[in-house]
Amino acid sequence: TDALTAGARTPAPPPQAQADDMALLPYTSGTTGMPKGCIHSHRTLMPNVVGGALWGHASAETVSLGVVPMFHITGMLYGVLGPVFHGGTVMLMPRWDRELAGRLISRHKVSHWTCIPTMIIDLFGSPNYKSFDLSSLRYLSGGGAAMPQAVAQRLLDEFGLTFAEGYGLTETAAPSHANPPERAKLQCLGIPIFGTDSRVIDPDTLLEVPDNETGEIVTHGPMVFKGYWGHPEATRAAFIEIDGKPFFRTGDLGRRDEEGYFFLTDRLKRMINASGYKVWPSEVELLLFKCPLVQEACIIASRDAYRGETVKAVVVLREEVRGRTDEQDIIDWARAHMAAYKVPRIVEFVDLLPKSGSGKVMWRLLQEQEKDRQTATAPAAPDQA
Repeated sequence: TDALTAGARTPAPPPQAQADDMALLPYTSGTTGMPKGCIHSHRTLMPNVVGGALWGHASAETVSLGVVPMFHITGMLYGVLGPVFHGGTVMLMPRWDRELAGRLISRHKVSHWTCIPTMIIDLFGSPNYKSFDLSSLRYLSGGGAAMPQAVAQRLLDEFGLTFAEGYGLTETAAPSHANPPERAKLQCLGIPIFGTDSRVIDPDTLLEVPDNETGEIVTHGPMVFKGYWGHPEATRAAFIEIDGKPFFRTGDLGRRDEEGYFFLTDRLKRMINASGYKVWPSEVELLLFKCPLVQEACIIASRDAYRGETVKAVVVLREEVRGRTDEQDIIDWARAHMAAYKVPRIVEFVDLLPKSGSGKVMWRLLQEQEKDRQTATAPAAPDQA
């Protein structure tokens, strides 16, 4: 302020930062383990800043709803870096609030909204939903969880909008895959973007698998991070070499179809082994979203003396059926709509599912709570004395 008062006209020194210098240190969300800092340079951030604006047809006339926290890589990209680049307007929310979101979209004619699908589900569940004017929305995208088919169909029927799902991690500066807005596929990660090379490999042999076979998704591209801050061993373990290029191991299981679109199966560490059958929680969750009684659901494993592990559903009921729906109603519906080995044997009703600051369901917390509950109620070992 002294310099301003004195009328100083000394120009600021030119920036010294180089393209490969560290520009950002976002931390992983911790939904699959302890958070780790991801080293991103200016070079790894810019492909998604520039390309993301072009992909979503963003411009100076764009009005975005900023709902993902800015400490999260997606919130930083779509709530700060992208709008600064293309000169658009952002309506920033301090935290997710479905009533505030509905009012902001209505009042400020929001055109672009990048979000977690659970936020759309929550907005649809608002008792004031009919009073919101969402007709200004032109581009709806996001990730972090699969978009349930019933919700996607409602978006299409009511607004003519196709939800353009994308896929990415903190390690890839948000998206490494996205659905083309004009050719989006439902419950699909999309195609690799901006010079990205993604493969699907057998997680044990590390060899590529054919199209439409499930394996681990690995990614090489300009947006891939430089490593984990202070964790050289974790950094080395996160990469493998294919055709002379370093590929990041995402830890996510998926497949690629014959058109090059990628589909997510589940986290590599999340599989439930029920009597030798592999149960992927995300598949069961998507099926449960079709149940007219269910607003949200999270599938976890529960120890079982006979099956080894069994499927447990933690369910948030729709408001209108609470108090007149029991656990057996959910189990009966599941038996009629999914393979027998996928059917939840245990159902627990909750008012809310725990979510991270970025809106992702914290399945690991629910899994740990289930483990602690079972440990506490297990019969004591017989005295060996």
